[in-house]
Amino acid sequence: MKIMQKILVIGSSNIDLVITSTSLPKPGETVIGDTFLKNPGGKGANQAVAANRLGGNVAFITKVGNDVFGKELKELYKKEGINCHGVMTDNSSRTGVALINVDRSGENFITIYQGANKQLLIDDIINLSSLIDESDIILMQLEIPMDTVNYIIDHAFEKGKKIILNPAPAHPFTDEALSKLFAITPNKTETEQLTGIGIQDERSVLEAASILIKKGVKNVIITLGSQGAYYVNEKEHFLIPAPHVKAVDSTAAGDTFCGAIAAELSRGHEWNEALQFATAASAICVTRMGAQLSIPTEHEVRTFIKNNQ
Repeated sequence: MKIMQKILVIGSSNIDLVITSTSLPKPGETVIGDTFLKNPGGKGANQAVAANRLGGNVAFITKVGNDVFGKELKELYKKEGINCHGVMTDNSSRTGVALINVDRSGENFITIYQGANKQLLIDDIINLSSLIDESDIILMQLEIPMDTVNYIIDHAFEKGKKIILNPAPAHPFTDEALSKLFAITPNKTETEQLTGIGIQDERSVLEAASILIKKGVKNVIITLGSQGAYYVNEKEHFLIPAPHVKAVDSTAAGDTFCGAIAAELSRGHEWNEALQFATAASAICVTRMGAQLSIPTEHEVRTFIKNNQ
């Protein structure tokens, strides 16, 4: 029996304030909402909760404010069973907040106040370096300072860790940083910003992915929304189609996808299995409202896959 690898997620924590409406407002327009929800969110936290809920052994490094939202999030992470040794409180900042508008088709607009996430600094990572040393898979996003992200990539690479980067929100990367990544998971927009190639069809997907492979990324997974996900490495490439579901809210779908990949890889599964599991988890997620509230359990995903074979 294979020993499960340890996953360390490093990233943001937010409280999401969500309003649903028939349509998204245009500039200068006021739209009357249908419902209001307050949910735990943040790309880092979403991915940590997803990887944990989907069966991974997860630790989380993040920073929240010394306020009601921060205390609420800390308690939620503990209840999920996540290793919270790296969940820090910043006394000078408020907890991050995301303002989210969602229309009836599941599309959304998001505005983020970084708050304490902006204070997750290199010194914090140095003080918690034992968590990196003890982990096998490092999962990150880009809602924390880029200096911190680059330091983590350098340190984790030196320690021989598998670094999975979800490059969202999009940000330029040096070739040196890209060369240290085990995997990268951009969507269409992020792929274009990283490579200059607009994703239109399979040819453009392969062209963009090949640029990242040549820069040293070992595994490239380009997410294509309702079309699924395209996997490329030096030896093979294939599309994993997304299951057909009725989308309600796409807010945490990408984060669920990334957490699911980390969880499956930590169990020793190959990429084909990991991506089938991740696309199924994502499909379930978009049928529910909210960020972390919409993330399924491993049992739910296995059952969904079995019922849709």
